[in-house]
This record gives sequence, C-alpha cells and structure tokens, in this order.
Amino acid sequence: MSPTAAPAPPTPAQARFQAFDLLATLVAVVSPDGTVLFANAALEDALGTSRRAIEGSNFPQFFTEPAPLRTAIEGAGSNEFAALRYDAWLTRHGADATQVHVVVAQTDRPDQIVVELLPLEQQARQEREERLIDQAQANKELIRNLAHEIKNPLGGIRGAAQLLEMEIGRDLKEYTRVIIHEADRLQTLVDRLLAPHRRPHVVGDVNIHEVCERVRSLILAEFPRGLRVVRDYDTSLPEFRGDREQLIQAVLNIAHNACQALAERIAAGEAQLTFRSRIARQVTFGKQRYRLALELHVIDNGPGVPPSIKDRIFYPLVSGREGGSGLGLTLAQTFVQQHHGLIECDSVPGRTDFKILIPLP
Repeated sequence: MSPTAAPAPPTPAQARFQAFDLLATLVAVVSPDGTVLFANAALEDALGTSRRAIEGSNFPQFFTEPAPLRTAIEGAGSNEFAALRYDAWLTRHGADATQVHVVVAQTDRPDQIVVELLPLEQQARQEREERLIDQAQANKELIRNLAHEIKNPLGGIRGAAQLLEMEIGRDLKEYTRVIIHEADRLQTLVDRLLAPHRRPHVVGDVNIHEVCERVRSLILAEFPRGLRVVRDYDTSLPEFRGDREQLIQAVLNIAHNACQALAERIAAGEAQLTFRSRIARQVTFGKQRYRLALELHVIDNGPGVPPSIKDRIFYPLVSGREGGSGLGLTLAQTFVQQHHGLIECDSVPGRTDFKILIPLP
C-alpha cells in the first residue's frame, strides 16, 4: 500500500496572500497579463470552481465582458493609476451571472495586482442588515422608555377609577368599569413591551428542530384544518447554546402571523407553511463574519406583506392586520438579536420567507 502523498506546499503568492481567505469579499491576485496567481476562498465559492482550476487561468474570461478588466489590469501594471473601480457581471459555473463592483488596485510589486469583487446584491443586503440592527436598537430604547412612562400614570388611573366606583351609584359604574377594563388592556400591552427586557436570558443546549416541532404542534392545534405544515430539516445541524423558550416564542410569532395572513387559503384548504433549516457557511451579518450559522426559514404561500409596511414590519405597533398589536415581529427580532442573530424578510405575493440567522460555534 503506497503512502499518502503529502499536500503540495503553497506557492509564494499563496503564502503571501493567505490572509485574503478571511475576507467575505471575492479577491484575486493577478499578473499584468491577467493570469490568476491567487484566489481566495470566497471567490472559489462564488465561481463554483476549485481554487486549483482558477489559479493559472486568465481572470478576465470569468466576466461576461472581459475587455474592461483586461484594460484595468494593464493600466494598473503600467502605473497609469493606483486603483480603478467599475461595475461588471461575473459568470458562475452552473448559475446565472452576478453583478459585482470591481476594484483593481496596485500592490507593492508591479507583477501582482489585486482585483476585489463586491457582489452588489451582497452589499445591498449588508446595508439592509445594518439598518435592521440600528432600527431594532432604536426600537428597544423607544419601547423601554415609552412603556415606563405609560406604566406609572396608568396605575394611578386604574386606582382612581376603583375608588370612584365605590363612591358612585350603580347606574354610573359601567363607566368606571370601562376605565378599569381599558387600563388593564393597556397594562397588558405595556407588559408585553417590557417582557424581553425583564425576563432573564435562560441559556441551555438548543435543538432548533425541537423548537420547530413545538411551534408546529401549537400552530396545528389552533389551525387543525386547511393548513399543511411542511418540515424540510437539515438533520446535521448541531445544537447550540441559547434560550429555548425565547426561540420558541420568536418562531411562533412569525408562524402565527403567517397563519393569520393565510386565513383565506386555510378556508379554501390550500394553505402551506414550511419550516426549512440549513447550515450557512462563511456568512456575514450584524457587521461580523461567521464560519457557520443556523439558517431557519419560515415560508408561507399567503398574499405577501403589504407594500405599504414592507420596510417597517419590524417596527413596534406596525401591523398589516386590523386589530393586530404589531408586536409579534418586533419581539421575535428582539429575541433573535439576543442570540446575536437577525431576522430578514423576503416577500412577494404567493410567497413570504422569514429567514432567521443565528451564529453557530
């Protein structure tokens, strides 16, 4: 039996530029004639081609229009400019071309030029995620301050109504009961607003599929007919440390909202709710890059999120349903962010996909 061959030692370019493997952006180091000397892991993933196949090839040929990149590389190599930026379309093996922002820059060596590619879709997603995080933080401060401001006078109003009820005749007590009832309703709302900030974070081992199964049983108990719940699980997902009850509540809030939006399809027996779990690799969200992350999708075939509130669905007290409190998604986002994660929404008529991302160890 022949001994296993030792891996080939890295080339000088590979050793020099190995740190580029830590970046989320796509990076190639090329010679002045466009030959790839080094390709980072993100570029390898994006092209769907092995690094060995990329290195040594002519990099402009990976673009729908090679000429602009070829000209930019030649210009950098001949010191016509230090850096050049433009937009282009990158071809991918077995997939549609993707639009990228190209940055061609010189290095300290004239025979090595760095080409950095930033997918425009990824850039837009990162900006959207940053807005979501900033929005959630602002919401949290607003909710906490508003709830505390409401809570104290609310108790005084209720107490005064109770004292008044003891002093007035029976024919006027219905008015004090209205005051007490509405004060209690507002108190319940305030308690829900403050719940995520009051409750201790109980950390333990969490199996996301147990969370989904718990939510599934609760949903089917409430909607026993007309709704099909599909389970599409990646059973290789590991357990992680988290608050199981908070995650159940977050997924339940999303699923319950979906079922309420599916009311007409449930009545027609055509409603479908899907729980899909996957592992995401080398992902960036929340301004950080993670090697592994849980990706849980809650997908429904309902009418979609109304366009008028699509950009505000995680704001408190914003609801697309008459009589809704508008707190379910706000609380879900808060609970997931307490796990250093994020919820995103992609919605068109006939398909709404809420994606929960949580980093894994």
